[in-house]
Amino acid sequence: QVQLVESGGGLVQAGGSLRLSCAASGRTFSSYNMGWFRQAPGKEREFVAAINWSGGLTYYADSVKGRFTISRDNAKNTVYLQMNSLNPEDTAVYYCAADRHRFGGNQDSYDYWGQGTQVTVSS
Repeated sequence: QVQLVESGGGLVQAGGSLRLSCAASGRTFSSYNMGWFRQAPGKEREFVAAINWSGGLTYYADSVKGRFTISRDNAKNTVYLQMNSLNPEDTAVYYCAADRHRFGGNQDSYDYWGQGTQVTVSS
């Protein structure tokens, strides 16, 4: 069992930056592939970024490529999402998720989810 708690969301102006953190419980965090997803009001939840268990592989949605960076610190049981050049279209609840067996953007394969953190970008 893995419990995930996101933090770092908030209100930021367009062009600004935020860093989200996702703290995981349990001693097996380093064996999980991790992902970030987001859900904007009235929209389906969508993939943002993923990182494999070692941190050696990353994968991004086209909409955030070049602006967002996913990373992890297995010693701290934490995965991060650095978000730069934010725009109002990035406004959403951001969720982190853990996948024991697969790496990628298919949210149906993720086993554990956090509660989410709100990111609001004002124009």
